[in-house]
Amino acid sequence: MTDRCAWCGSNPLYVAYHDTEWGVPEYDPRALWEKLVLDGFQAGLSWITILRKRGAFRAEFDGFDPESVAGWDAARIDRALQNPGIIRHRGKIESAVRGARAFLDIEAQEGFAPFLWSFVGGKPVQNRWASMAEVPVATPESTAMSKALKKRGFNFCGPVIAYAFMQATGMVNDHVTTCPRHAALSPPQAGG
Repeated sequence: MTDRCAWCGSNPLYVAYHDTEWGVPEYDPRALWEKLVLDGFQAGLSWITILRKRGAFRAEFDGFDPESVAGWDAARIDRALQNPGIIRHRGKIESAVRGARAFLDIEAQEGFAPFLWSFVGGKPVQNRWASMAEVPVATPESTAMSKALKKRGFNFCGPVIAYAFMQATGMVNDHVTTCPRHAALSPPQAGG
């Protein structure tokens, strides 16, 4: 695929992520929670670091089963801190546990996916950026999502992380217009 978004470069792991996952609308609540947790772990690091460790994260976090992670106690958190395959940051691990509990609350009350997708009106925002320089790092929608998530008990979800999450989960189509994935993830235009 030529003319990919420049951010993915030529690293095969990044290219595969760009071509098959990034920007694809995600509605599965568990998958959305996993991505939100991983975006929180990415804070201060590069996304390629998280991609390289994603398998270890999935193993350590019980397949990103929120019910299981919500039940973690101090000993279980300490065990995770011993895993060299993940980012060993106590605050981020504790945040994932709090986030699992918050996920269960939101899922029971209104559904986690509808809650998150409400910040973009329930369907992907179709941006038309000519270059990555035009793509914002945060928007009013990501700021609103961040505030709402924090109010519900999440951390490591500031407006920039929330926007990266929105991009990754297809809430916004931020593939540049020259990237073939932009058209692939855009709805057909009426009138041909």
